[in-house]
Amino acid sequence: MGVLDTGILFAYLALMVGLGFYAQRRQKNIEDYFVAGRRMGPLTIACLWLAAWIGGAAVVGTSSRVYEFGVTGVWYVLAQAIGCLLFGLFMAARVKQLGDRHKHLTYPDFIEQNYDSRTRIVATITTVLAFTAYTAGQLAASATILQVLLGWDYDIALLLAGAIVILYTAVGGYLAVTYTDWVQVALLLLGVVAVGIPVAISQAGSWADMHAALPASYYDLGAQGWGRIAALVVSMVLSFFVGMDSFSRCFAARDPAAARNGTLLAIFLILPLAVASAWLGLACATIYPDHAASAGILTTFVLDAFPVGLKGLMVIGILSAIMSTADICILTASANYTRDIHQRYIQPDIGPGAMLRLGTLASAAAGGLAMLMAWKMRDIIDILQLGFTINSAALFLPTIAAIYWNHVSAAAAFWSISLSLATVIGWRIAADAGIGGPFTIDPLWPGLLVSAGLLLVLTTVRPRHVAKAPA
Repeated sequence: MGVLDTGILFAYLALMVGLGFYAQRRQKNIEDYFVAGRRMGPLTIACLWLAAWIGGAAVVGTSSRVYEFGVTGVWYVLAQAIGCLLFGLFMAARVKQLGDRHKHLTYPDFIEQNYDSRTRIVATITTVLAFTAYTAGQLAASATILQVLLGWDYDIALLLAGAIVILYTAVGGYLAVTYTDWVQVALLLLGVVAVGIPVAISQAGSWADMHAALPASYYDLGAQGWGRIAALVVSMVLSFFVGMDSFSRCFAARDPAAARNGTLLAIFLILPLAVASAWLGLACATIYPDHAASAGILTTFVLDAFPVGLKGLMVIGILSAIMSTADICILTASANYTRDIHQRYIQPDIGPGAMLRLGTLASAAAGGLAMLMAWKMRDIIDILQLGFTINSAALFLPTIAAIYWNHVSAAAAFWSISLSLATVIGWRIAADAGIGGPFTIDPLWPGLLVSAGLLLVLTTVRPRHVAKAPA
């Protein structure tokens, strides 16, 4: 990139850090740090949803998949729209009501309120594993982009991207996430939709032109296989219902209506990005039919085709998508340790000031672990789908039961989560080892089967020992 575009990139990175330190001055207590004081309106909630879910996989990963396989690659983003719709209709307002009533800050707070402390422990472990994977996927996407843009090694690019996100998230908490997400959503829509599509049309032609230039398989929504699509969509949609960030976003809303309406409003921001990501991937396939490195194809297109200035806007639009997802994932993992492990089991009498400092250190540690995972595993979609599978298979059914079915025992929830998590991890290890046979099936399905079976059997044969709190 030239001097102007590089300057735009580093000005954006500096702005994110500045907003983090500004947020640090505004926060007064632990509720500000983890749920922004419970005062966010519907538009802010919508931006938080968009910023959290439309990350590196949605823009970089989707455009790369569309480049390789055609419009079937858009299912990743479509699943997010479906997840927002269902969560908004059936969960958002209810989660807000329960969160305010019991002063919940985290998803495991909710789990313990409805089951018991040991169920909280396994839910916390599951959430930490999942959100570390989510963060790692975003940091891997950031590093891939900076590697191509700046000509750096992947390791150095990962170090820069990770350091920026960890710094502003650790010092500013949820307020920093909120402030940066407003900016990042605006830049995302400007760069990817308002700038990206017109430039793609100028370089690759209209939709009809690309349709004529590409194989018919590129316009088959099921080209990557309906079994694989079903596993991706189901695991992502279920993750909306058990993701700690989904709960913290509702806890941060000013009232149940804001939680529900903000979630539904996010759908209308997600769909244009689905179209833009698919369009950019098809444009790349038209222009670079024999390009070998699909992971960096969008960045290559930006460097080759975008004029000076617009190139910088497009780049920071993509980075905005990535960083705005990584920050909430880091904060979620931090809250898991600070609130759900340290305060709950190690130092129950910890003071507010010490709690804030601990949250900052935990955010830095969570980001560091994610950077390590991104360094070891570099396939963006694969990293993220692993996180979705861990979260949804183990936690979905016990979470729904906690809200809508009063007969599930604490023991049933504990063993359902524990053995489902073990099943998913063991299944994935066996699949990676090339054992074959049943292990070619996506681990989501056996994980859900184990969870459902244990819930039903143990709830039937064992009475509940812990009473549920009144709804």
